[in-house]
Amino acid sequence: MTTKRVLSIIGLSVVGILLLVAVFTSWYTVDESEQAVIITFGEAGEPVTESGLHFKMPWPIQKAEVMSKETYSLQFGYDQNAEGEITTYDKETKMITGDENIVLTDLVVQWKITDPKKFLFNAEDPREMLHDATSASIRSIIGSSLIDDALTSGKAEIEAETRDLLSSLIEEYDIGISVLAVKLQDVELPNEEVRAAFTNVTDARETMNTKINEANKYENQKRNEALGEKSAINSRAEAQKVERVEQATGDVAVFDKLYAEYEGNPEVTKQRLIMETLESVLPDAKLYIMNDDEGTMKYLPLGEMQTVVPPAAEEETEEGGGN
Repeated sequence: MTTKRVLSIIGLSVVGILLLVAVFTSWYTVDESEQAVIITFGEAGEPVTESGLHFKMPWPIQKAEVMSKETYSLQFGYDQNAEGEITTYDKETKMITGDENIVLTDLVVQWKITDPKKFLFNAEDPREMLHDATSASIRSIIGSSLIDDALTSGKAEIEAETRDLLSSLIEEYDIGISVLAVKLQDVELPNEEVRAAFTNVTDARETMNTKINEANKYENQKRNEALGEKSAINSRAEAQKVERVEQATGDVAVFDKLYAEYEGNPEVTKQRLIMETLESVLPDAKLYIMNDDEGTMKYLPLGEMQTVVPPAAEEETEEGGGN
């Protein structure tokens, strides 16, 4: 075999290989959950988001970088493998609160790629930058929070503040990432002894709040009872007032009527008033008739002669009357 034939075979083989490479690298597919960026001699074009089969210049002229549109999860402070085993990193999660207490905080950050071009070229490792920004954000928020808020009712606020701070940092970095949510997984104290002490403090605080609520309830009950009693007293006083006013008005009317009669017949009215007063003041008094010499005059005591008839006598009388 001559050298010319060998070179011809080698040349044909190279051409065939190049043709195969051109055929297999001139097309690419994008799923509905994916997006792609075409890189031409190291320069990225606009993202391709339409799903389906797409064509491009063969490698090495153009290269397609296909990335997912899905939501990713960054696990901060722990790692969970496919078997479900969890590895914690206490050194990474150990933080100091605003009131100088130590807590262990791990969380999950949900994020997605919003600009593939920036994601590929604006940072050497966007995931590492996101991790560092997450660490800075959560440490800043925990450092300005009280331990009670971090361990109990303030978690939602800490999550919101961490998300806002992390989003602002990622926006400044401009690495094509968007932070969707931040979720605290565990916020706990570093050892059992501290946890037990904090539990006792929390129980005491809950007991205090219970007692305060009971006292407030008792106070409200007594206040309502006092207000009801006050209202009843006011109502009775108002009724007595109306009664007294009406009685006084009636007395005035009677007095006016008597005064009118007195003006017409002074002596008769005077004698009548004296007699009425004596009847009311001395209802059971005995009457004696006196003479001018201040001696008692003889008179027939008809009142004393009216004795009560015994029941037996009444029966005899009735029987006699019947006969």
